[in-house]
Amino acid sequence: MKLTVIGCSGSVPGPDSPASSYLVEADGFRVLLDLGNGALGVLQRHADLTSIDGVMLSHLHADHCLDLCPMFVALRYGPGNRRDQRIPVWGPLGTEERMALAYGAPEEPGMSQQFDYRKLADTVEAGPFQVRAVTVDHPVPAYAIRLEHAGRVLAYSGDTGPTPALVDVASGADVFICEAALSDDEEHPPGLHLTGREAGETARAAGVGRLVITHVPPWHDVATTVKAAGTAYEGPVTAARSGLVLDV
Repeated sequence: MKLTVIGCSGSVPGPDSPASSYLVEADGFRVLLDLGNGALGVLQRHADLTSIDGVMLSHLHADHCLDLCPMFVALRYGPGNRRDQRIPVWGPLGTEERMALAYGAPEEPGMSQQFDYRKLADTVEAGPFQVRAVTVDHPVPAYAIRLEHAGRVLAYSGDTGPTPALVDVASGADVFICEAALSDDEEHPPGLHLTGREAGETARAAGVGRLVITHVPPWHDVATTVKAAGTAYEGPVTAARSGLVLDV
């Protein structure tokens, strides 16, 4: 598998990166994990939009899903559009209605001319990928996602507070993309996000091969968050950045 970080800024697009989006490729199949605000522009540096074979939305906060709207416009009206081929979009229940509302379209047809909406369930097949999604701890329905291909595993936390489900979905992953939106030195509400230390603790408990820290908001320091993760996890820790490419 090839992983390209499109966007990794937490909660809002930042000066150096769009919000959350990750391109995963294998055997000529391209799937996006999330498509947050600002991500579509950067995505076009790495892939023709008509080459995207699927989108998986971990949850329906704007920083993880909103650029599905401009993607619809590009695919429907741009050169080389895909009017004859709908792209699968896996997401929580209600994704189709929420995205139609965001675009300002009636629920019927919404954006169904270009997208084939599907429920992100426990197990999914997406091209060559075997996918498992588990519910995590966030104020809206949210999933962590595990992709397996050719004996390799990529895990993605989405947005979540600490939960045993996250350890389960990341267990033995070769690469674990884990959010760390909160600072370890401040109080924060439960069931929302992880700190750097908590991301490291999760990676250690799951026995992952590499931890990629992501979803750090522009008002927090990425280096400090990575250092905090390293206090709990002895393996390699990488800070996500827009344009980072990793072989999984």
